Amino acid sequence: MLAQDGMSNSQQPSERGNIAFDDVQLVERSRKGDMQAFGALVAKYQDRIYNLVLRMVGRPSDVEELAQETFLRTLERLSQFRGGSQFYTWLFRIAANLAISYRRRAGKVRFQSMTGPEDCDENQSASLTASMAQRREARPDEAAEAAEVHRRVMQALEELDEEFRLVVFLRDMEDMDYAEIADVLELPVGTIKSRIHRARNMLKEKLADLAP
Repeated sequence: MLAQDGMSNSQQPSERGNIAFDDVQLVERSRKGDMQAFGALVAKYQDRIYNLVLRMVGRPSDVEELAQETFLRTLERLSQFRGGSQFYTWLFRIAANLAISYRRRAGKVRFQSMTGPEDCDENQSASLTASMAQRREARPDEAAEAAEVHRRVMQALEELDEEFRLVVFLRDMEDMDYAEIADVLELPVGTIKSRIHRARNMLKEKLADLAP
């Protein structure tokens, strides 16, 4: 399981720095009992945490409870956060731990669609499916073909071992860079690069017949 101690790759360095600085202030106020500050952290990250858990767990009926538990544990453990990593990275680990524990208890579950219309925004849904089937105004036959491609991608992801599925999610859906993923999983950057490379090769093999 991951240890209990991210930020989008698409954000500019200055923006990322400002976000991290804001988080430090909010965390410090939360430690002193300022629940309004903690509420600001929850509001800031609740959608991304919800979507992460949804993707990993695949059972919407349990996602809200797991997302709430993530923030409860975060509040309980704020004194353990030393600022050695980004707050979101630390929060992400707690959510990932809960989701992994759930998966192990519940057994194999389906990997939730990355492009569900109600549970994610356009930034987070720009994923493998989009790269395999280019988005455009589709005729009915094209829409059916795109739906089949999406189904095949989901199936291929489900067939990956958890360690490979998770790095694909962090890289291609959460848009984290290698260093951020290494921070979340507490693994060397070289290991992360190797896993992503292997995962993508496995996906290419599984989806070889879809290549143009």
